[in-house]
Amino acid sequence: MKKVSLFVSGLLFLLITTCSTDNIIKVACIGDSITYGSGIKNRVHNSYPAQLDSILGIDYDVRNYGISGRTMLKHGDYPYWDEETYRCAREFNPDIVIIKLGTNDTKPWNWKYSDEFEQDYRKMINDFRLLSSAPEILLCYPVPVFETKWGISDSVIVYGIIPAIDNLAAEFDLRIIDLYKPFVDDENLFPDKIHPDAEGAGQMAEIISDAIKHSFAN
Repeated sequence: MKKVSLFVSGLLFLLITTCSTDNIIKVACIGDSITYGSGIKNRVHNSYPAQLDSILGIDYDVRNYGISGRTMLKHGDYPYWDEETYRCAREFNPDIVIIKLGTNDTKPWNWKYSDEFEQDYRKMINDFRLLSSAPEILLCYPVPVFETKWGISDSVIVYGIIPAIDNLAAEFDLRIIDLYKPFVDDENLFPDKIHPDAEGAGQMAEIISDAIKHSFAN
């Protein structure tokens, strides 16, 4: 009986250590409707964070913290800052943070506060840098806008948002994930000219996955 008890105890220990999540790399995807997966059929499985989770596999836990319509600008119409989701993303204590905000900031009524964009973005970067997990922070260029809709402007992305992200990446020595250039000839992946379909989200996930693997390989 004693030998059986020792065997069972050993088996339980093996199961516990095998199922331990201590080595799981936690990834927080911060963003707007493009991150959330608006317009994508079965977005729970086909949004870019969901597909990223599948690509990266069991060693990663990818969470979708995207909220439709949100801005980086605190003076925007729907600031990401005001959402409970932002608190939840920080409490997740991620190892990697993917920031993809800026598309909704291009709307004229938001971009009138353009001189505050970098300072607000800087504050978000610092909020994550101060977490105990000391996460790797990756900054994303927005995807292209193929038609001005809902006030969203491609020219502001090119001449306003992207240069601001460049400045911040240089300031903090952070990596940039270019989600703009890879899609400029792929309008067909954006049915409403703003949001990617499942295939487009999958390609985003592949690009981001490559960036994550490159970061953790160095």
